Amino acid sequence: MNESIARDSIRIGMRAGSWQEAIRVAAEPLVERGSIEPVYVERMIDSVNTLGPYIVMMPKFALAHAAPGEDVRESDLSLAVFSDDIEFHCDNDPVRIVMCLACVDREAHIARLQGIAEKLLDESFVGQMLACTSEQQLYDLMNA
Repeated sequence: MNESIARDSIRIGMRAGSWQEAIRVAAEPLVERGSIEPVYVERMIDSVNTLGPYIVMMPKFALAHAAPGEDVRESDLSLAVFSDDIEFHCDNDPVRIVMCLACVDREAHIARLQGIAEKLLDESFVGQMLACTSEQQLYDLMNA
């Protein structure tokens, strides 16, 4: 199986004072890797401001994303696990894991979302993610 998420795109033990900051923190590896431009991070935040916290897919887990655009240079994924609860002000609060998805086109976007959804169909998967004590352990779980 292909690597679903790169090792250097996973961060554990992060902190954020707001859901906006949590998205920025989770997206940092994508900006550092050159996969996205910083404006894409703001578009992810704007999407939540406009549409509500639809990205909080289940308790403890949010999937930040925005529509494909010129500010996405390469389809990529990042993941941040936070030490403290993040409030998105929705029924699935609190959030501890924020995954960021960036895709260059609609087809890649849908394919990536399906891959993530398949893992999340196992209701214990988020708990397994939270139980990881190292970035390597989480990398191994995500790419299993």
